Amino acid sequence: MTDVVDADELLRRIRRGRERAAEEERAWRERAQTLTATDPDGAREAAARARAFEAVLRVMEEIVSPGRPPAVTEGVKRVT
Repeated sequence: MTDVVDADELLRRIRRGRERAAEEERAWRERAQTLTATDPDGAREAAARARAFEAVLRVMEEIVSPGRPPAVTEGVKRVT
């Protein structure tokens, strides 16, 4: 069943989703860094998941704050 929500509730939901995407991105990046030495395949998989959450985060940030430069996770190095 679909509920009708007002703009404020929609914005709250998007912000919660944005926060969750940021948490997941950080967690997967940390996992990728942890696995780099012991499990290169696992590290690549974790890095790919982190990039997916990064994309979701950027879209949500553009919805909430159009035109603002994208946020960058500090101290994160990418695993390729």
